[in-house]
Amino acid sequence: MTRRSRRRALTMILAAVLAVPGLPTAAHADPRPRPAANDAWQRTTSVQLPVDGSLSDVLALSPGDVWAVGQQQIWDVWKNRGTIRHWNGERWSEIGIRDATGAGNLRSVSAAKTGEVWAVGDGHDGVPYIAHGNVGGFDRIRPQGLRSGDWLGGVEAGADRVVGVGSRGKHALVVTREDGDWLVRETGEKGALYAVDGDFAVGDTGTGPLIMKRSGSSWKRVKTPAIAGGYLRDVHTDSAKRALAVGGVYHGPGEVEPLALSWNGKQWRRLPVPTGAARLYGVTGDGKGHYWISGYDPGHAAEAYMLRCGRRSCDVVRGKAADGRSSVRLQAVTYLAGSQAVWAVGHAVDAQERYTDVVESFGPRDPKKS
Repeated sequence: MTRRSRRRALTMILAAVLAVPGLPTAAHADPRPRPAANDAWQRTTSVQLPVDGSLSDVLALSPGDVWAVGQQQIWDVWKNRGTIRHWNGERWSEIGIRDATGAGNLRSVSAAKTGEVWAVGDGHDGVPYIAHGNVGGFDRIRPQGLRSGDWLGGVEAGADRVVGVGSRGKHALVVTREDGDWLVRETGEKGALYAVDGDFAVGDTGTGPLIMKRSGSSWKRVKTPAIAGGYLRDVHTDSAKRALAVGGVYHGPGEVEPLALSWNGKQWRRLPVPTGAARLYGVTGDGKGHYWISGYDPGHAAEAYMLRCGRRSCDVVRGKAADGRSSVRLQAVTYLAGSQAVWAVGHAVDAQERYTDVVESFGPRDPKKS
């Protein structure tokens, strides 16, 4: 098989992983009317990963303290490695990981405060990878109880705990750190958890969406709308009465419709999405009843795709098509408090099926350019 053929085959596999529920791979309700569609694409940049690199998640603690994680050389199983990048307000820099075993794809990043950053993903030794550090470097953390075959898809760092979620075998897995001690707990729920924020963790059962809610030191499944083939990729929690989860509904190879579920404090309800074939990957919010969803629109594959939403509806915001890019997928999005802007990260693919990491910026529309 030629390298081009291997790329095409792996591209198909990667697309399936992004779409199919059951495979391991933040929006709120508000009583105010929907916000005006005044956001606009601003620019596209890159953290300058080597060719065939992609970013999986992004976190902004401030406009001058932004973190992104992902992987480099995604087509080479031997050279593939995780990467951690930091934006200081002027430039991106690579932050080292002090570990000889090596990280594979890093999927999620979180921090409760500056200097206390956590990331999770795959380890080349088959055990989930947990990294902890700051701009001076990261160390691998090895909680007792994690084992080969376990999988972690999301992490949230709070003031008094760190929570990682994923799967073990056929069941959802929750890994918690409190007071310096780790607890690895396989839940009784079938499926996998992809993301966690606040008191909610989301994923799928293999046949429908899965949402679990923290109750004290345990996690319990919450009722969701019955959606055959539904899965959830990310969640953003504002409060006990406001949250939103995003994902899709799998109908068959290449047939996926977007899925957004909003929480009003009592139940989850489906939120209409204006683009019927869009893939939704990440969600963030400003804490004031507005949120943004990142994803991919097959109908405008070469344009960056974003949704800006209120309580009842969403508006589409698109980037500009760039020369040499055949498609753009935005895997995650973060809100930059104080700037009224959001940054989304992911990758672009060219005609030769080479991957390039992208950072897309969206923000208030410039009246001079309207």
